Amino acid sequence: MFEYLRSKLGFGPKLTHDVHEHLRPQCAVTLSKLLEPYRLYFLEDVLSPEQIDWFRLIRQQCTTPQAMGELFINPHEWTALITERLIDFVRVRVSKAGGITPCRKIATLCEWFGVNTAWQEGGDNDPVNQVAAMHLDLASWSFGIQEENHFGQEELDIFPGHAILEGGYLYANDQPGLGIDIDEAKAAQMLNAEQAKRPNYAAEDRKADGSIVRP
Repeated sequence: MFEYLRSKLGFGPKLTHDVHEHLRPQCAVTLSKLLEPYRLYFLEDVLSPEQIDWFRLIRQQCTTPQAMGELFINPHEWTALITERLIDFVRVRVSKAGGITPCRKIATLCEWFGVNTAWQEGGDNDPVNQVAAMHLDLASWSFGIQEENHFGQEELDIFPGHAILEGGYLYANDQPGLGIDIDEAKAAQMLNAEQAKRPNYAAEDRKADGSIVRP
């Protein structure tokens, strides 16, 4: 796939690929090596959190930029990857890491060791988390790239002061704090009362036979 894309598009467009932690460690090393000629912007989550020690082997064998951290929740998961320069982008989600203050510390650590931030704010994100990540980007020169999410106009109307997306850039405003508010009346109008009564599981934890399902 990447050979085809590069043959048609050249090396101008920045390409990324998200593995979602599904590979065995040995296969993750192999994939990283095979993708090196195609000069990705980064390869994301090629290893699962419990196998991050394998990043040392990947670093020894190729220069494919690595992004990691979507499932991280603990400083012990990202600190060594940053201080040993084993990854190029940290992909922690702001809310999972504990909020703005812990993530500002991550960004500062990245500044010292030449690693960039790429806060994970796609998928089931919301405009508040998006703005928090954007302000972290504005406050640190370790900023690399910012993932964004697409919201409907009705959703954006609930959050006056939300980030403005134009031409691939996110724009903040000059209001105090994060500059975002919530219109509770409009939020109430969006609520589906019947749907709210039903449990909403983000992911299945176990199969019917009781076996664990990995993220």
